Amino acid sequence: MPKKLKHLKVHPFLLSFPQILWVLILPSQIVSAQKNTTIPVNVGVVLDMDTWIGKMGLSCISMALSDFYSSHSDYKTRIVLNNRDSKKDVVGAAAAALDLLKNTDVQAIMGPVSSVQAEFINDLGDKAHVPIISFSATSTFLSPLSSPYFIRATQNDSSQVKAISSIVKAFGWREVVPIYVDNQLGEGILPFLTDAFDKINTRIPYRSVIPSLATDEQIVAELHKLMTIQTRVFIVHLLPSLGSRLFAKAKQLGMMAAGYAWICTDAITDELNSIDPSIIDTMQGVLGVRPHVPNTAELQSFIKRWKLKFQQSNPDIVNPQLNVFGLWAYDSTTALAMAIEEAGVSNIGFDQMSDISGNTTDLESFGVSRNGPKLLQAMLGTAFQGLSGDFIIVDGQLESPVYDIVNVIGNGIKEIGFWTADKGIVRQINPITIKKLGTILWPGDTATPPKGWAIPKNGKKLRVGVPVNARFSQLVKVTRNSQTNTTMVEGYCIDIFDAVMALLPYAIPYEYVPFATSDGMSAGNYDDLAYQVYLGNFDAVAGDIAITANRSLYVDFSLAYTESGIAMIVPTDNQSRNTWIFLKPLTWDLWLTSFLAFIAIGLLIWVLEHRINDEFKGPPLHQIGMILWFSFSTLVFAHKEKIVSNLARFVLVIWFLVVFVLTQSYTASLTTRLTVQQLQPTIRSVDELIKTRAYVGYQNVSYLSKNLLQMLPKHMLVTNMYS
Repeated sequence: MPKKLKHLKVHPFLLSFPQILWVLILPSQIVSAQKNTTIPVNVGVVLDMDTWIGKMGLSCISMALSDFYSSHSDYKTRIVLNNRDSKKDVVGAAAAALDLLKNTDVQAIMGPVSSVQAEFINDLGDKAHVPIISFSATSTFLSPLSSPYFIRATQNDSSQVKAISSIVKAFGWREVVPIYVDNQLGEGILPFLTDAFDKINTRIPYRSVIPSLATDEQIVAELHKLMTIQTRVFIVHLLPSLGSRLFAKAKQLGMMAAGYAWICTDAITDELNSIDPSIIDTMQGVLGVRPHVPNTAELQSFIKRWKLKFQQSNPDIVNPQLNVFGLWAYDSTTALAMAIEEAGVSNIGFDQMSDISGNTTDLESFGVSRNGPKLLQAMLGTAFQGLSGDFIIVDGQLESPVYDIVNVIGNGIKEIGFWTADKGIVRQINPITIKKLGTILWPGDTATPPKGWAIPKNGKKLRVGVPVNARFSQLVKVTRNSQTNTTMVEGYCIDIFDAVMALLPYAIPYEYVPFATSDGMSAGNYDDLAYQVYLGNFDAVAGDIAITANRSLYVDFSLAYTESGIAMIVPTDNQSRNTWIFLKPLTWDLWLTSFLAFIAIGLLIWVLEHRINDEFKGPPLHQIGMILWFSFSTLVFAHKEKIVSNLARFVLVIWFLVVFVLTQSYTASLTTRLTVQQLQPTIRSVDELIKTRAYVGYQNVSYLSKNLLQMLPKHMLVTNMYS
């Protein structure tokens, strides 16, 4: 028989233990669940997924979120990416952004890639109060001032123009030619380049515009135009795909030889590490600027991890190279994650517009983000040390950094210096060294900097007109040799013009063209000669041409290098001079004072000498005569009496100085009176000329004819008096 089971008595406390244990465990589970609960925040990503920058940007965005939340596991928010492909199209980008705003309620949008796409999406972001964060839209036409919800997490194209102008100034180039693409990317930077070059007195004689869809034939045709001008310094602002074709054709045409200088903006320089080596070979000697990225251990570690992950996702791409746009994508994603956490999640959602009617389109049917303004302010206040360096948003865009100056050499690029806003060009940043670039290898494998200009073989010469019958041959003289059929132009005005042209920092071929008819006679007066410049028959005129108000209406004049004005040549006054003119240099008071001084000096010398000097002794009349003779003989230093007393000698030294000053002043004053009196004109003004009704002669080629006709009666004027 089976044994009966004994009933065990259990203490009441033990019976209640499971309930107590359950009560103790439950709060800890609730706390753990609350700690592990995160709130998803939808963020849109609009990129050209088939392009290099799109693939690179998306991979950097994903890695940024993974790295950020692994080190900030306590954050309540988690960004959820909603990727859309803009398909390299403005409409595609707008449709993708509209879908994200309407159907996904994204709180922010990363992208797009191009500035043209960003311009349209910005309007949607402003309307929906959703921040649009682009890490690659660099156009100057995009402004956070006009689009408050647009955040440029990259550099504005205009931030690099000072670095470029500093390079141009360092080598003393006086002319440059910008080569830019015919869209917002190229047109936006041009005003800033022009202003920067104006400040360093550098001209832009020509602007080379390349269509965005240019064929090879169009590129070659534009390069041929550049070969016909004398400027040899080119600033290239093109997309990498278009720029690589430009340099390939330039090398074929011989424009990558010695004497040329090429400077690339960061649009090309940022991509040099990933450009095909065959293209690099065509760019030897090219200079470029790009934003400086500090080479840190954290950056090198990220590049290794990124390459490994990117090649796993894109096995068909061999040896991918990360550029600064990828770093900005990483840092801007980190900034967005920080801003979303700071803004909070209590108000996430969209409010539908109250004025939506049944006839509205998709562009009007999405709502307004409740968290948008708060998220925008949090994003604008974000600042940290990122992979690309200091990530600081100033006025809605990334703060301008230091720029690298690089030189394409061999199979890659070499850093030759840096540019900073406060120091300009420097060799090293830390510590800042001399303001000079390193060794540069220029096109043509030469270390000699290009002059910046060259005389084109098929260039047009400047036509400089000169007067044939100049008023003074010393100023302009035209001599024609009938045997050799050549013309020689010389004179002071011609020498001045030649000297000015020689001082220019670039060569301008020119030739002198006499303003004459086929028989060698003058083709007109000076007004006609100046008007030829306005008509385009002459590029300039060199000669004795006066600057008048009438001529200034249609031509510009240089600064006057000779004194100009109207003067009269009249007879002098030949009336006889006063017989007593020799008394005029001194006033009567001075004459009397001088006479008394002579008597006093003679008397003083007699007092000092007559007791010890026999020549001053004798009868009273003899002594009086000696006093008068001695004093007046000192006027011409003709005295012969010997002076014995030292005190008398001291008095005479002082007296001789007074006599010398007095005689020299008298001589100068008398000479002036005798000569100036002869140069007094008989007629001193035009009014006197009219009263005397004298005849007035003038040159018929002079501008005076019109002025004289306004001042004098016609019967008083006589022309053709001088040839």
